Amino acid sequence: MNDHNEKSVDSYRSLLLMSEIVGDEPLSQREISQRLGIAVGLVNSYLKNLVAKGYVRVKNFPRNRYAYLLTPQGFAEKSRLAYQHLSYFTNLYTVARQDYLALFNRLEAAGVKELVFCGVDEVAEIAYLSLRETGIELSQVVDPDNPGSTFFGKIVQIEMGDDHLPVIITSLKRQDQLREYLRKAGVAGKRIFSLRDKERAKEQL
Repeated sequence: MNDHNEKSVDSYRSLLLMSEIVGDEPLSQREISQRLGIAVGLVNSYLKNLVAKGYVRVKNFPRNRYAYLLTPQGFAEKSRLAYQHLSYFTNLYTVARQDYLALFNRLEAAGVKELVFCGVDEVAEIAYLSLRETGIELSQVVDPDNPGSTFFGKIVQIEMGDDHLPVIITSLKRQDQLREYLRKAGVAGKRIFSLRDKERAKEQL
């Protein structure tokens, strides 16, 4: 992960954490950890950082309970981060929509009639909207982390079905993880496409 992405993840987690502690309900670090799905040690690290910057103050309750309260500076920082990430996701939507459409158009021009999505998240939904602008059908959706869920009428599978269709990695956050998953499943590298290497569609198909 490059420095820009790391900073983006850090600021997004800070935004989520500040959103959880916006009230005066006493929350333990373990409760915050469970709500956000990140390790307790990481919650502790983020809280210490936010307290040091003056964005959060700690209020003691009986029985070793604490409330983490946003300071006026913290409210201002939370608003700034919310705007920053809204801009980021708006830009992500626009770029991903165009890039997936360009990839699918190249695949269609090469004679592809069906393909497989690998990875289910908000980016996969953007990819599906782009796919609908072409004549290519979505044959299967696979995701080792979300088997049994539904994606636009398709049941998400954990195992690959067809052994010749192109596979599109439809998650930006888990590109490397999903590529490794496909490799272990025996999917040939030339069948795997993502936005990172979308230009390959011109050369390989």
